[in-house]
Amino acid sequence: MEKIEKNDRVTINYTGKLENGTTFQATTESEPLVITIGNLDVPPTLEQAIIGMSAGDRKLVKIEPDEGYGPRRKDLLQTLDRNSMSDSINPQVGMILSLKVEKDGQEHPVPATVVEVNKDTIVVDYNHPLSGHNLLYDITVISIEKGAQ
Repeated sequence: MEKIEKNDRVTINYTGKLENGTTFQATTESEPLVITIGNLDVPPTLEQAIIGMSAGDRKLVKIEPDEGYGPRRKDLLQTLDRNSMSDSINPQVGMILSLKVEKDGQEHPVPATVVEVNKDTIVVDYNHPLSGHNLLYDITVISIEKGAQ
């Protein structure tokens, strides 16, 4: 049986879950994920776990926050004055807003999740929603195309 190596084009199905069982991402049989090993199409830890597998193999992989989306950072929480927002926006906890952040003299849109709503302020979180979480991937290799660059 052929084993997956660098530069192989690999078709996989996977389910990504948090430790509490919440699914955050999954492929379907009709829409699997196709990656090329070495292109870092997936996090490096996941790619390393796939190397050596064969078609039909299944593996459970745990990715720690430092290897995934990083730790949660308190400095990425920001309190905003509700008056600074458009009247057309009615912020609710869990809502994702596209806010503008200045970097190198230019404004860039950045997603931020509303985590607290008060009378005069709201608190938004710029952390990636998966930061700070251990990620569990259930991977099944469907096929391997050797050395496909």
